[in-house]
Amino acid sequence: MQLHQFRQSPFCDKVRMVLAAKGLSYDVVEVTPGFGQISLFRLSGQRQVPVLVDGETVVADSTAIALHLEQHYPQPSLQPTQPELRARAMLLEDWADTALASAVRSALLQAAAAEPELRAALLPAATPAPLKQLVAAVPAGLGQWADTLGETLLGLGERQQLQRSLEHLQQLVNTQPFLVGTSLSLADLAVVAQLSLLRFPPGWGEPLAGRAVPGLGDSPLLDGLFNWRDRVLESLG
Repeated sequence: MQLHQFRQSPFCDKVRMVLAAKGLSYDVVEVTPGFGQISLFRLSGQRQVPVLVDGETVVADSTAIALHLEQHYPQPSLQPTQPELRARAMLLEDWADTALASAVRSALLQAAAAEPELRAALLPAATPAPLKQLVAAVPAGLGQWADTLGETLLGLGERQQLQRSLEHLQQLVNTQPFLVGTSLSLADLAVVAQLSLLRFPPGWGEPLAGRAVPGLGDSPLLDGLFNWRDRVLESLG
């Protein structure tokens, strides 16, 4: 089994957690931006990661990969058995992969625009060193970086909405160990993956470990949420 990935992609992180939860062994193929994505397109028909190669089967997209693993390696299951709980888990997973992911990405972009070292550290591990140095050397400029990456910066109202969403998540995990039901599900893993872009976990290594998006990842009001995130990560080994 092979996972073609960018190390700092939350969607690749989500797949790694699914594989860890199921105790599956695999090889990592770190995709080189540009040239490596051409090879990835030949393999999967698309340039985006993650892509999982499982024997003769090639699966793209983190949710499609998770569902493939659920079907072919069903134990332990990451979907509740009760239909209503399963539906709730998949709705939360979809929200994490779309609305939460978009807001988190924009918040991280704002932080990276002001911190050259963070910009370079967020590049895929296989990025050539000269390109990393070039990215770090570009002067900070929020609008410039947003235009370059095709991103939309968070306005005040959108940032407040993200803060409220994180507070709601914290309320959920303050009263129960999992977002849905009584065991780990895809909803937990999808949310955990996105939270790791607001406060980088120790497992992400230097120079990312310990960094946080100002005002969100470093907020004492959200320590409970990130402590829950860390407990989920520790449970996966």
